[in-house]
Amino acid sequence: MSVLQIDDGGFRLDGEPFRLLSGGVHYFRVHPAQWADRLHKARLMGLNTVETYVPWNLHQPRPDRFRMDGELDLPAFLDLAAAEGLHVLLRPGPYICAEWEGGGIPSWLLADPDIRLRSRDPRFLAAADDYFTRLLTPLRPYLSTRGGPVLAVQVENEYGAYGDDTAYLEHLAGSLRRCGVDVPLFTCDQPSDLERGALPGVLATANFGSRSAQNLASLRAHQETGPLLSTEFWIGWFDRWGGHHVVRDPDRAAQELDQVLASGASVNFYMFHGGTNFGFTNGANDKGTYRPTVTSYDYDAPLDEAGDPTEKFAAFREVIAKYATVPAEPVPARADKLSPATVALQESVGLFACAPVLGDAVESRTPLTMEQLGQDFGFVLYETVLPAAGPVLLELERVRDRAQVCLDGRPVGVLERENHEHALAFTVPRAGSVLSLLVENQGRVNYGTGIHDRKGLPGRVTLDGEELVGWTNRPLPLASLDALDFAPTTTAPTGPAFHRGTFELTGTADTFLHLDGWTKGNVWINGFALGRYWSRGPQRSLYVPAPALRQGTNDIVVLELHAAHRARTVDFRETHDLGPTEE
Repeated sequence: MSVLQIDDGGFRLDGEPFRLLSGGVHYFRVHPAQWADRLHKARLMGLNTVETYVPWNLHQPRPDRFRMDGELDLPAFLDLAAAEGLHVLLRPGPYICAEWEGGGIPSWLLADPDIRLRSRDPRFLAAADDYFTRLLTPLRPYLSTRGGPVLAVQVENEYGAYGDDTAYLEHLAGSLRRCGVDVPLFTCDQPSDLERGALPGVLATANFGSRSAQNLASLRAHQETGPLLSTEFWIGWFDRWGGHHVVRDPDRAAQELDQVLASGASVNFYMFHGGTNFGFTNGANDKGTYRPTVTSYDYDAPLDEAGDPTEKFAAFREVIAKYATVPAEPVPARADKLSPATVALQESVGLFACAPVLGDAVESRTPLTMEQLGQDFGFVLYETVLPAAGPVLLELERVRDRAQVCLDGRPVGVLERENHEHALAFTVPRAGSVLSLLVENQGRVNYGTGIHDRKGLPGRVTLDGEELVGWTNRPLPLASLDALDFAPTTTAPTGPAFHRGTFELTGTADTFLHLDGWTKGNVWINGFALGRYWSRGPQRSLYVPAPALRQGTNDIVVLELHAAHRARTVDFRETHDLGPTEE
């Protein structure tokens, strides 16, 4: 049993001075079959601890349903960390940010129109308390006080950037304690937010990636005694659609690390290994303009998205070796990748044609939001019948987040939240034409007050100034594509469509899927949701983990929302393309 203690002089583990050398590995962003590999490489870089958030929205997808199995088997992840000789910093939220959908807060809370998230709203606190009970009761054996790897648990996350209600933090800390958490608690904030986000009697820590000496001094000024810890030592950053791939010079990052460790402080790399926003799980930011995060969470980390060591791995390992013993094993080599191959997608089915097998329609006077429909991710297909022919102006009060507008199944335009678009003019060919709005949730906002981010069409829809009423709302979460009835086609269907192909493998390995010539959509391999692609970049390929593949026949499905590649082919290549970097 290793028990972490906090005294005026710093951290102590079993009575001996201890420095946390930690790195972020989010189990929910890594295929479970690859957890052990990533944890082993963390130890090889010289780390003694790993850190992970816990995504409430995945573990509790509905109020009465809680999951901790499969890709969410957190106990199995903790067992693997312990087997590797690593301690764990656990960050259960309820809010995690993490560039994750909604900051990890479940979308079903937003079905209540006036709920106040991250506050003492009784509805939010009751839900958070229930979540802690369901999560932490089975995790008690994993606390270090009971012989497990979890040394400390975080209260909330960067709360000082959101609010200043100490009583709210006290409630969460009390809830953790009532659930049996008897290891040290800590908060984390950016240095300028320490006063607002700190909790008396709980260790305060700081998040930063530069000006390390200055930021540690700010932390010490706030907290005169005790250990110094950078819970998020930012050594890279995330990317957004339409931006550049963000990178950070390894030597400069290593110099900052040297400053942190020379001061005697502890550190948690954010991230050690970023992983992937598989499926529809990426978040978004909105500081006046909505900006969705890309599928890759490579983060320019020491271990890249495919788990291969980067220049930072070697640079950081060299710095850590000045202050701690580093394993003698060499830096792991880049893993073998699949040989390049091209796959033809010769079977197709139109999305509008197959929509009835993908989701049940709900009738309503005005459009319902995703949250009202009980839906987390994916699309909603809204349809109504137009009364007359002629030129019209369609106006959507709010688009959350991207609406593809079709008449009788034929595309007439797109309205994007990101571009602040609300109106579209077109001509209705006949009375009784069906207006279809395919609305995509591109990721709920994960930071700031924008987390109250309801999806679909939350406002009025008007045609020539008159409100359109009488709607069919069809949720399309796309959690399974098993019901799709593909057929061989020589030409792609008009509008959004699914395209399917198969390929044979004699062995499996990681690979990268390139969709040159495709526009925007999502990809599944053997039913495993790889994530979103978009020709606007910067990301131009999708990481395919080896465990998602199998020997023998494999199938790939591409949902293309616009125009399919003329040849309807995709390519597997040995290298990633995360896009151009800023000069």
